[in-house]
Amino acid sequence: MLFNSMVFLWVFLPVVIIVNFILSILKFKDESQRIRLKNLFLLLSSFVFYAWGGIYYLLIMMGTIVIDYAGGRFIDNNKDDIKKKKTGLIVTITLNLSVLFFFKYFNMVVIIIENILSLGAKGFVNAMKYMEGTGALGLKEIVLPIGISFFTFQAMSYVIDVYKGESEAQENILDFALYVSLFPQLIAGPIVQYKDVSGQILNRKESIDLFLYGIKRFSYGMGKKVLIANTLAEVSDAIFALETQKLGAPVAWLGMIAYTFQIYYDFSGYSDMAIGLGKMFGFSFKENFNYPYMSTSIQEFWRRWHISLSSWFKEYVYIPLGGSRKGIGRTCFNLFIVFLLTGIWHGANFTFICWGLMYAALLIIERLFLKRVLEKNPIKLINRIYTMFFVMIGWVLFRSDTLLQAKLYIMQLFTKSGGDYTILSYLSMKVIIAFVFAILFLGIAQRIFAKIYDKFKDNTVIVTVDFVIQMAIMCVSIMMIVSGTYNAFIYFQF
Repeated sequence: MLFNSMVFLWVFLPVVIIVNFILSILKFKDESQRIRLKNLFLLLSSFVFYAWGGIYYLLIMMGTIVIDYAGGRFIDNNKDDIKKKKTGLIVTITLNLSVLFFFKYFNMVVIIIENILSLGAKGFVNAMKYMEGTGALGLKEIVLPIGISFFTFQAMSYVIDVYKGESEAQENILDFALYVSLFPQLIAGPIVQYKDVSGQILNRKESIDLFLYGIKRFSYGMGKKVLIANTLAEVSDAIFALETQKLGAPVAWLGMIAYTFQIYYDFSGYSDMAIGLGKMFGFSFKENFNYPYMSTSIQEFWRRWHISLSSWFKEYVYIPLGGSRKGIGRTCFNLFIVFLLTGIWHGANFTFICWGLMYAALLIIERLFLKRVLEKNPIKLINRIYTMFFVMIGWVLFRSDTLLQAKLYIMQLFTKSGGDYTILSYLSMKVIIAFVFAILFLGIAQRIFAKIYDKFKDNTVIVTVDFVIQMAIMCVSIMMIVSGTYNAFIYFQF
């Protein structure tokens, strides 16, 4: 079920809000009964939300819940036996990664094997370039469960934290299931660590102020997705669908820039909506974006982009590997491993692997010497241009279906040929307006008006205007949803 669908906006969400409110005002002998009933209702609602795409998906998620609940309990019950505790951790993580590998990477492995069987050693290169199988094995493609990477990483973080003694093992499987499946952040994050929300499961605060703030975040997130990301998606999708060799530099740059804005407003829009929905029900999720396109280095970009994923890899991979404590050589190796895994996490395609390795190389270069040069450079605009250039090149890899397409597209960015297409074909007034707002809200407008807004945010006129803007964004977004075409969130595929 999509946040920007009529079923969610007009049926699912209103029903969940109303029932949750009713449970909030009913009288109970024991307050714990109220929260237990509310948790059960949210759990069932989350199951319905996820099962909307098929019961098959729900069964897989339930399997993950059982595996990690049992793993956490086993580790907790054997916390004084280091060998058993470590065995429990290894078995649980292995089961999680096995499920993730099967559903996410099985098709890619089949393609590689089929190409090698047909072409020998050259088959691997052929698979890398074209990502097409020959059908020699006669195996059906595995359907990827939506959001499996998100809820698998979330569940694993719980088990690891229990092993490290940073979280208490959850005794109630229903409460643990709610943590894994809570619908606001279930499908595309942010990845919520158990230790950050464990206290909120049985002791959270709900209020009118939090609910109104939740509406605000949800409304602005909806605007990001529907008004900006979807509009620019029409441009990027159309250009990336063209014959790559005939694009020409102007159209190639337009497509790349459009996708750069699209993926940011699409994903940050979802995160805003998830955070807003969480607030409506008393849950506080950490921010997932902090104006990443204002960064002055690649290192800073990754501190601001998809913060929950970066934090996950830092805490559960980078630091356990030694972080930056064991010398520059080991630090570079650790960065390589982390961003190789980051690329692999994003998808079963060599384009994602190369995307991750590109960032690994850039971060290693910055760590070795470039960071000092960037810090001393007084003209920060140059730093931002450097950062955004490589970020956009990276998005070409990320968006391309194959390495061959990515290679040809990047070559078109620097060709002298005008190509067979003109950018005027894609620049309607709606698109131009979307580009203007996309640029303004990268952090420029926020920096200009932040101090003014903080000073007058409690003023009745400002509050009223703010609310009217929220409702206007929501109404226009709904009208565009009704009149437009289906456009899923980009990160649903992960």
